[in-house]
Amino acid sequence: MDTLFPHEPTSETILPPLAERIRPTTLDEFVGQEHLVGPNGPLRRFAEQGQLPSMIFWGPPGVGKTTLARILASMCSAEFNQLSAIDSGVKDVRELLNRAAKRRSAKNQQTIVFIDEIHRFNKAQQDALLHAVEDGTITLIGATTENPSFEVIAPLLSRCQIYVLTPLTKHHLTAVLTRALTTDIILSQQRITIEDQDTLFFLSGGDARKLLNGLETALRLTHPTPDGSLQITRQILETAFQKKYAFYDKKGEQHYDLISAFIKSVRGSDPDAAVYWLARMLEGGEDPLFIARRMIILASEDIGNADPYALTLAVSCFRACEMVGMPEARIILAQTATYLASAPKSNAAYLAIEEAFHDVRTKPQYPVPLHIRNAPTQLMKELGYSEGYKYPHDNESHFIEQQYLPDELKTTLYYKPSQNGREKEIRIRLNSLWKLKQR
Repeated sequence: MDTLFPHEPTSETILPPLAERIRPTTLDEFVGQEHLVGPNGPLRRFAEQGQLPSMIFWGPPGVGKTTLARILASMCSAEFNQLSAIDSGVKDVRELLNRAAKRRSAKNQQTIVFIDEIHRFNKAQQDALLHAVEDGTITLIGATTENPSFEVIAPLLSRCQIYVLTPLTKHHLTAVLTRALTTDIILSQQRITIEDQDTLFFLSGGDARKLLNGLETALRLTHPTPDGSLQITRQILETAFQKKYAFYDKKGEQHYDLISAFIKSVRGSDPDAAVYWLARMLEGGEDPLFIARRMIILASEDIGNADPYALTLAVSCFRACEMVGMPEARIILAQTATYLASAPKSNAAYLAIEEAFHDVRTKPQYPVPLHIRNAPTQLMKELGYSEGYKYPHDNESHFIEQQYLPDELKTTLYYKPSQNGREKEIRIRLNSLWKLKQR
């Protein structure tokens, strides 16, 4: 039977995927994370000393979390056990811990328990690990793409070191590709040409595993030339990958980072950055209504009365996105984001309510002045409720000098309009009214 690779084992031999076949087994073969495994990196030093602390690897997919855990366990001559957050229950965890305790007692051997996607472990599963981690029965290595401070219980988090693994650069991906083409049992026997390596790196999104899986798929889509070589074109790569990998978890770290970048870009009056982060979120599958809701908040918190129309537009944006949905909602979101980013800014309303809340929570509950109390009954009128109240519209200017705050706060200014946009006009008017009040 003809095969794509002349030297490929027969169909009776089922080989693991390329990413597994060339998985590094030593730190010298490992690519990336130099800040952790370089000559003076903490993980290299721990492993060379033969003793690892419990730790959590936090980073995006395909940067070597599982591989690194296996290499470190091997360097320490430790028993390596891997648990699945999806398949393992509390019973499985306890059985593993019992075996680890016996191994420690009988052989004085370290047991490393690696839990991929530890953020999927529920509280009961994480609680079951606490004592064993604390007394050294096991060394825990957790791996997660989520912010551990959100997903790992505080007692377990306090017993682990957190190490951040960073996305692989073009330099790292080049090294991974070279290793695949030169050392793999199948690829090393072929004459393979990649027309556009930059496209391959771009489509992999900094994920070595995705790069290797995509490369393997592309090779199977490539027909040999008359001389037997394999030439992978850009079109074949795009077919193999289908689209750029967008790493985005709507409940995880990327969710919080990107919405933060978006809001801060709008607040900072940078419409170009705002639409970039908006596109990143929408491409990753973010709920457009979540973005619209955040813009409603921003319209009051960061723009306020400097441009009162901003809030109206933001609310209209939310309603419009509800009505039309994606993909057209992206246009409405972009219009609103660019307007809000370009609008004059003021957080005076936000500061006003925060200061008022502070006084309400820290000072006595002062009584409402009698003249502005409601007086629906005769008794209340006899007690002086509403007595002396002056109706502002009876005055030609629709303003009458009158005290509305309690006596203890009568000179307090919570709302301090900025000099931006419409709020500048408000400031001028209130200044004139304040002067009348002070008289």
